[in-house]
Amino acid sequence: MKDLGSFPIRKIVHVDMDAFYASVEQRDHPELRAKPIAVGGSAARGVVAAASYEARKFGVHSAMPSVTAKRRCPELIFVPPRFDVYKAVSQQIREIFAEYTPLIEPLSLDEAYLDVTENLKGMEVATEIASEIRARIKQVTGLNASAGISYNKFLAKMASDLNKPNGQAVITPKNGPVFVEALSIKKFHGVGPATAEKMHRLGIETGADLKQQTLEFLIEHFGKSGPYFYGIARGIDERQVKPNRVRKSIGAEDTFSKDLHAYEAAREGLRPLIEKVWGYCEANGIGAKTVTLKVKYADFNQITRSKTVCAPLPTIADLEEIVGLLLAPIFPPRKGIRLVGVTLSSLERQSCGTEPQLRLAL
Repeated sequence: MKDLGSFPIRKIVHVDMDAFYASVEQRDHPELRAKPIAVGGSAARGVVAAASYEARKFGVHSAMPSVTAKRRCPELIFVPPRFDVYKAVSQQIREIFAEYTPLIEPLSLDEAYLDVTENLKGMEVATEIASEIRARIKQVTGLNASAGISYNKFLAKMASDLNKPNGQAVITPKNGPVFVEALSIKKFHGVGPATAEKMHRLGIETGADLKQQTLEFLIEHFGKSGPYFYGIARGIDERQVKPNRVRKSIGAEDTFSKDLHAYEAAREGLRPLIEKVWGYCEANGIGAKTVTLKVKYADFNQITRSKTVCAPLPTIADLEEIVGLLLAPIFPPRKGIRLVGVTLSSLERQSCGTEPQLRLAL
């Protein structure tokens, strides 16, 4: 792998809306401002889709069961989601991005990568571009955005979290490798709970620990992700900002703190994963025809179950129904379930006339 000095310096901005859905609700309902709110259902089996910063102070976060959220914050106000409004605001934000660069890669309705190395404004300083974009978003939508600026996607994503909410940070080529070395593995973007747990078992706790590993060691233990981990440990990420790309598949998985045995608990665990993969497809105008459910048991054996339909799934409710149908036959499980995952494949670009459906934001 090349060293950092071998790559042309790019200017990448990661823009991330602050508590997007909750902030939209507080914007449109003045009585909710400065109060702890959660977008989602308050029913016994409901789940938090987004939490305001006032609610986050109590430990409330997305994908948390509503019952747990209410226990942590008795004053929490639940607000039903308004899908059409969130989509409209997201489109406004996308149009602002397009004023600066055609190289826009959405990750979801509320965040995207922008390559501004060569931009439509002829601006040379990426931090000034990020500041201007955030000001335009505030002017047009009344909402706050945070941004990270760096020379690659990984570090731009990490930088956008440094001064949240309503702030921005830059990680320069000089500071990138040092920043990564001090970073806890569990905070690495792209390292999920299961991978972080595996790294901990191998004695890898920080970026500095990861940097000590050879490429061969990382490939042996992490397969095709090995070269990526080897690179980011050195502040190197060769991935390009790819607008309008259609991936072969999009997936999400989660490892539970306690093994699950009940069907309803597994359904609740799958819900934020469903919302995440649907959100990616929705934000990118992509349809999916194949749904794959992954289940890993307490003994680390795993199974997958798939279903393919003749046309792209029209709504998130259809996706939830298929996942439920795939999940039901494995209950009662022979062992506790430690991990579940959902993958969408057979992806295709939706036609311009197709209005993608919406999902609850993570």
